[in-house]
Amino acid sequence: MELKAEVIKKRMSKPLRMILKSLGAIAILIVLFLAIVFIVDKVASKSEQGKIEPYGQSVTVDGKKMNVLIQGKGQETVVLLPGYGTAAPALDFKLLIDELSPYYKVVAIDPFGYGLSDRTEKERSTENIVSEIHAALQQLHIDRYTLMGHSIAGIYGLDYVSKYPNEVSAFVGIDSSVPTQPGMDVKFPLTMFKFLKQSGLQRFIVNVGSDPYASLLFDDKTKEQMKMIMNKNANNNTMLNEMKNISSNFKGAQNLTFPKNLPLLLFVQANNTSVEGWIPLHEGQIKDSVHGKVITMDGSHYLHHTKFKEIAENFREFMKGIK
Repeated sequence: MELKAEVIKKRMSKPLRMILKSLGAIAILIVLFLAIVFIVDKVASKSEQGKIEPYGQSVTVDGKKMNVLIQGKGQETVVLLPGYGTAAPALDFKLLIDELSPYYKVVAIDPFGYGLSDRTEKERSTENIVSEIHAALQQLHIDRYTLMGHSIAGIYGLDYVSKYPNEVSAFVGIDSSVPTQPGMDVKFPLTMFKFLKQSGLQRFIVNVGSDPYASLLFDDKTKEQMKMIMNKNANNNTMLNEMKNISSNFKGAQNLTFPKNLPLLLFVQANNTSVEGWIPLHEGQIKDSVHGKVITMDGSHYLHHTKFKEIAENFREFMKGIK
């Protein structure tokens, strides 16, 4: 009886040992893969650091450098603000800037943590972000301008125009966020995003994924620069802090509205299926505006990547009509 039990035990232990060996081999492969990914990311980051070309100029805000690109010499000024996570705002807006700059002085801001600007430990509340952008414009002696913003800049823009009404001559939204849009009370997996950044997996995922710029009209050099700056900036600590504050920033803007007499032009994605009532939400923002208009456009959330000519033309016509 004991002999039989011993035989059964040996028969059972053999497959168990095989399973354990397989699991051990898989664990070793995972560790080896992560080590290679980490090393490749560090080597590539160091190499790319020397290849990123400067653009624009820097101004000092709170003791840190904020990068600003100015193009065009028009009498009127347009200040461009990016959506959340846009790695290199001044380059991301390039196609639109080229359309606007023959007629306007165009100022593209890289907020802290974006583009070539420094990172900051300061909380990414709407109040801090808005005051930093305003301080940069003050440094440049720019005190009258149209504020044109993409995505979450619609939230920051509401606070901005309420604080500096004598400086902002109009607000233009490029598929801009609305404080009451659904789904913005979500808690983001910040720890996971931080791990992806620090481990190098973020670069790996980007490299194996499809090229987001492949079909766009940016020149090859700009595409290459944007990719390198994206690898540098995506999910950095400043951006992750802004992500942490997204819910509270949206909530804080729910009692804000654009001033009735402020010209308000909103370019809105026509086929947004991810946010319920996307177009009516924007129509609600202009309903009390003396000079308010919503223009729907077919395209992605980044309308300025493909509809830059139409945005520039419609903006010019809108401002002529106001005058």
